[in-house]
Amino acid sequence: MPNFPIAKPWQIKLINKVMSMAPDPKINDSVTREIIGFGNGSGVRVFTPKSEVSEAALLFIHGGGMVIGSASQDDKRLADLAVELGITVVSVEYRLAPENPFPAPLEDCFAAWQWIGSQAQVRKINPARVVIGGQSAGGGLAASLALKIRDLKGVQPAGQWLFCPMLDDRTAANRELDAVNHFVWHNKSNLVGWSSYLSQAPGLKETPKHSVPARETNLAGLPPAWIGVGDIELFYAEDVAYAKALQAAGVDCKLNVVEGGPHAFETFAADTPTAKAYLADATSWLKEQLGV
Repeated sequence: MPNFPIAKPWQIKLINKVMSMAPDPKINDSVTREIIGFGNGSGVRVFTPKSEVSEAALLFIHGGGMVIGSASQDDKRLADLAVELGITVVSVEYRLAPENPFPAPLEDCFAAWQWIGSQAQVRKINPARVVIGGQSAGGGLAASLALKIRDLKGVQPAGQWLFCPMLDDRTAANRELDAVNHFVWHNKSNLVGWSSYLSQAPGLKETPKHSVPARETNLAGLPPAWIGVGDIELFYAEDVAYAKALQAAGVDCKLNVVEGGPHAFETFAADTPTAKAYLADATSWLKEQLGV
């Protein structure tokens, strides 16, 4: 799996243009899929099992290094998950950098969280039984969202479900990592992603509040977390460090490190025994947090 070509702005635009032209993926017949826009280019995709549904829900945020991707890329997986667990799954369509840098993507994720709250009674969702999760950049946004929600008080998520999360801009600032050709996502791409999102060079002394989860000095009071990462990928060190920081702050955090696992292998090699075991562990944790 090669790295996505995003070194030039035109490459980012081309990838997103091609993705926008693709038809919606086919999904499980046992699920209804709603596509709801918020009027500013963001919105949600909602997957609801046609059979009995519990009061639990998942808010999921897609990956793409903050600059590429769309919510539709996770449709099949999330539709299947909605059926398997009998829950409502809400997928966030957030605006992308560099056209929409921080705080726009995080604001869109927070708007999706608020939307779930506003729809809770109609859709029979218990706001206290909602886990927020994501993959890669989406995992980083989920971690930022958890911090933002904690600081605003009110109803808190039931957990954080983080797949190979993009958590620390200081990784992108480490030029020594450029020499390592990490599969799927290497540090040169990481530099583009963080620079686009922050509108500043990564690794500076100060970053905006909630923009970089790993920069947060107070992690106390966050919901329980599951963090999964492969040990040969770019985000390995920062993900392990964040898991340990959560644990040190008294947050219940399960860390699943997969030997020989490259970035997002659970997506690109989903049918392998390694990915299946990894996803089974992740799903077991999610079921426990949601009470389903």
